[in-house]
Amino acid sequence: MTTDTPTSVPATDLEALKKRQMAAWGSGDYAVIGTTLQLVGEQLAEACDLRFDERVLDVAAGNGNATLAAARRGCRVTSTDYVGALLERGAERARAERLDVQFQTADAEALPFAPASFDVVLSTFGVMFTPDHARAAGELLRVCRPGGRIGLANWTPEGFIGQVFKVLGRHMPPPAGVQPPSLWGTEAHLQALFGAQATHIEVTRRLFQFRYRSAAHFLEVFRTWYGPVHKAFAALPPDGAEALERDLTALLERLNRAGPGAMVVPSEYLEVVVSRR
Repeated sequence: MTTDTPTSVPATDLEALKKRQMAAWGSGDYAVIGTTLQLVGEQLAEACDLRFDERVLDVAAGNGNATLAAARRGCRVTSTDYVGALLERGAERARAERLDVQFQTADAEALPFAPASFDVVLSTFGVMFTPDHARAAGELLRVCRPGGRIGLANWTPEGFIGQVFKVLGRHMPPPAGVQPPSLWGTEAHLQALFGAQATHIEVTRRLFQFRYRSAAHFLEVFRTWYGPVHKAFAALPPDGAEALERDLTALLERLNRAGPGAMVVPSEYLEVVVSRR
């Protein structure tokens, strides 16, 4: 489904899909990948112009990149994810830096907080993977106070990670009736989700550089540790897994800007700051 108009999927399908997603993100160890993305959290914290003592919520926080960035700027941070093991990774990092952060297991589509509880709500490559886009966006808006900010980092459909998910979709078709995560990386969809309750939506296109030894090294890391890729390879028969590996290798080699002997692949994402009405 590629429409830019937010829709909901039936509750029974939604709950079943969430369980499968939780299993996917809980497999492998996303923190191995997530720590390489710390720069994105730091840049988003600056884009949101965080202030000391502001109340900040990190939604679908994973291992806590935006969480740590906000805490380093003196904010009072609550870090949430529906995979508890990922939150523990974030907690380990916070303890190592002696940062005071609250960690709480929570579903991005049903946040357990009162309306207007936070000055700033953040999510880096997290909330974009919720099955029900409109419901998730509504929750971000609900818990953010009027005049507050919502900061997001979302992969674009055209960028490298967006293309990775298109390749995965060709080999493992996504559930019918569910909007693709990469829609969060389009300005039209962001306007549909947030425009009615925003005074301004600032969007900046940025590039994150994936740095690995080679395409083979990237695939080894991602199929071992990155939940969606790990699950896709595990679910496919041997010939299907080989075909997926060939297609991903071709994509990596086409986008590699480092030349022989190294791999540097730029991946576009949208840095988004929504000013809450």
